[in-house]
This record gives sequence, C-alpha cells and structure tokens, in this order.
Amino acid sequence: MTAVRDATPSDADDIYRLLSGFVTSYRPERAVFDDVTFPRIIAAASAGSAEILVAEQDSCVVGYLLALRMPTLFAGGTILDVLELAVAEPVRGRGTGSALVRAVQAKARKAGDVEVSVPTRRAAGFYRALGFHESAVHLKWSTA
Repeated sequence: MTAVRDATPSDADDIYRLLSGFVTSYRPERAVFDDVTFPRIIAAASAGSAEILVAEQDSCVVGYLLALRMPTLFAGGTILDVLELAVAEPVRGRGTGSALVRAVQAKARKAGDVEVSVPTRRAAGFYRALGFHESAVHLKWSTA
C-alpha cells in the first residue's frame, strides 16, 4: 500500500536518487541539491509556497512530487504548479504517481488554490486520466 506524506529533510537521499533518474534537461549536482535547492524547497513548503510530498511503500520512499504555489492576477488567486513527479521504475503503473497527484490536489483545495497546473510533454495522458485538461503550451527561455 502507498502512503503519501510531506517530505522532510531526512528524505534528501531518496529524493535525490529519484530526481537523478527523472531529469532529462538538466543534471542535478549533489552539493547544490544538499546545500541550496533542497533546503530552499523544504523552507518554501514550511512557508506554504510549495508542496513537496513523498510516497512510501514498506517504509521506502518510491516517489516524490514537487509543486510551487504562485499568486496570480489573471486567476484571482494562487495556482499550484506541479513541476516534478518522479516514481521509481519498479513501481510505476501501480498507482503511486496517481496517489501523489491526488494528495497534492487535496492540498490545493485545502489551501484555496484556484487550480493545479502541470507543464508536461511526456505524461499528458497520465494527467488527463486524473481530470486535467490542456489549456496552454508551456514555453521556456534558458538564461544559460
């Protein structure tokens, strides 16, 4: 059975392991993750501007979800933007990702967010099956 909970600083190793298998555009650096990005995400979650959740099976972290809460003018409130969802390959297709998304949807309702959005190219079908619909094209401009 999959249990979903808020991530804690002690989940760093498991989240980094999952992150390393998830990214395709960037290569995470462990020192930056440990010293900068993960502590910032934990602090943002504590302040209510982010959600970072982990999924556990048999006391082992098998997935994580990171979403950022952004105030908007156009929507008249905050939007929760799912930026990362990673599930360990051996348990993919067994409901772990869906459990993480449902948990973040519940957090969005409780926080009064206007919507939950997700920029994706590879997993559109997965999100459509969970009630998401296409509303925009996500473009990016790299500073590097």
